[in-house]
Amino acid sequence: MDFYYSVLSLFYIKQQGSSIVLLDADVIFDSIKAHGQSDGRYRYDSDNSEPSTHAAGIALETLAGVLSLADSDMDQSKIEVVKNDIVKLFDSIKSYDDGTLYFDEKRIGDTEYRGPLATTASVVHGVTAFAAIVSGKLEINGDKMAGLAKFFLSIGIPGRTNDIYIQLESLSCLENNRISIPLILSFPAAVLSLSSKDRLKADVTTVFGSAAPPLTVNLVQVFSPDSEDVPILENKELQCDPENSIHYLDLLPLKVDVGKYILFFEISLHDPDHLNIYATGGRIKAFFFFTGIIKADKAAVGIFDTDAENAVALQKLDLSRDNTVSLAANHLKKMHLNFQLLTPLGHTFKPHQVFLKLRHESKVEHIFALESSAGKYKVLLDFLGLVEKFYYLSGRYDIKLAVGDAAMENSFLRAIGHIDLDLPQSPEKAAPPPPQPIDPYLRFVPKQEISHIFRAPEKRPPEELSSAFLVLTLLPLVGFLIGLLHLGVNLKGFPSSSVPVFCSILFHGGIGAILLLYVFFWLKLDLFTTLEALGLLGVFLIFVGHRTLSHHASTPTKLKTT
Repeated sequence: MDFYYSVLSLFYIKQQGSSIVLLDADVIFDSIKAHGQSDGRYRYDSDNSEPSTHAAGIALETLAGVLSLADSDMDQSKIEVVKNDIVKLFDSIKSYDDGTLYFDEKRIGDTEYRGPLATTASVVHGVTAFAAIVSGKLEINGDKMAGLAKFFLSIGIPGRTNDIYIQLESLSCLENNRISIPLILSFPAAVLSLSSKDRLKADVTTVFGSAAPPLTVNLVQVFSPDSEDVPILENKELQCDPENSIHYLDLLPLKVDVGKYILFFEISLHDPDHLNIYATGGRIKAFFFFTGIIKADKAAVGIFDTDAENAVALQKLDLSRDNTVSLAANHLKKMHLNFQLLTPLGHTFKPHQVFLKLRHESKVEHIFALESSAGKYKVLLDFLGLVEKFYYLSGRYDIKLAVGDAAMENSFLRAIGHIDLDLPQSPEKAAPPPPQPIDPYLRFVPKQEISHIFRAPEKRPPEELSSAFLVLTLLPLVGFLIGLLHLGVNLKGFPSSSVPVFCSILFHGGIGAILLLYVFFWLKLDLFTTLEALGLLGVFLIFVGHRTLSHHASTPTKLKTT
């Protein structure tokens, strides 16, 4: 690490056209090599640090920079020692079952741990940089380079931007290196339909999608989950489509059935010279899933007294559509249902899910799982043993059959018909049917219209009594008018000048307005509206009444002075 950044900085400057020579290249080379271990790993420094695979990649990249900056050719024996160390380093490579290869190192004490991505990237950078500087070729199996490329491609898109940079930089080192350029075999689709006559398609490119040299893709072996030791198909060459750069194979002549298969491929280069340039990856393992139409055959249902079936009493079913079979039974009867599922090649098919559902008219459901026996699915419902499970509910039960599987393109939920069950009365201590779940969408349905019923009007008094009460109410007003006539009220004292006349008219008009307000309050106005208007009229009457009364009070005094 002491030389890494300094040497690489000088190396990048030299790449821009500057003339830079490292005079003590031999000394620096030996100083870096002194940190190497017998297994190909290196230490970061001389302070008794633990050997690290990640440090080996940094050391190899630094050694490559020293060789490019040296003023003379380096001792070839030293370079051969480094080459041997690289071979030993690749002996510690780790692998997955699918051929993916990677480097990793153990967690030791408090040292910083770098995961497989950073460690593998460091080794790839160092090895490809060293191979680009030295003469000759490193003795590294090309399949290992292909396995490393598969590792960087299989991790997808990392979550951190730093890891994305490491991934892309490592792939760029593998895209063009002097050891072996990995060729990647990819498949546009791993799920193929037999009913649609899909083709098995393969594409071969470099890690960055560049075109591959002329080659042939061979389907070496095909294994099914039922016969993992014996291949069901061998040695089929994929046809090449030069226009689309795709290799393909028709599935129909292969006589493969639905299900999951393990396929092994090999890539063969046409030009023998390309074997020293490209890495094909050896035998490539891929998983494929074939789907198709499953045929439901020999389906029948019936009611019997015993376990033995009577072929005459069975009613045939067509499971390609809904059925309307009508059955009737009591608790002493038994219901039989059987059918057979066949693949496109006529083999017995066993799906993941096979259920029989009985739904009571009260929406209580009962589900029964069907098991396969001798290549057929059978179910026997003994109603005598199911009365408690059925909660002693008599009545109509709708019957439906559900069959589903990932390889089945025509998974179905078919109506079989219905059965009218006559079950005995439930005992007192029998468990009640479970409450049915409430549909959450019911809260959005239109609500029932609310019809408000007003209180019935109270009984009113007779019309004669109401008229008599009105007359009694008007008697005080009549008495008031008689009193005015008896007192000799007249208009002789009404003001004659213009301003007092105007104020007197407004004053009397205001009193009349208050009396009219009382009439409107009795007819239609509410209390708050009446009080608001009365307050405004009161302020008005105070003003004009004061002027009017002031004029009347001053009139006698003027007459006396006159």
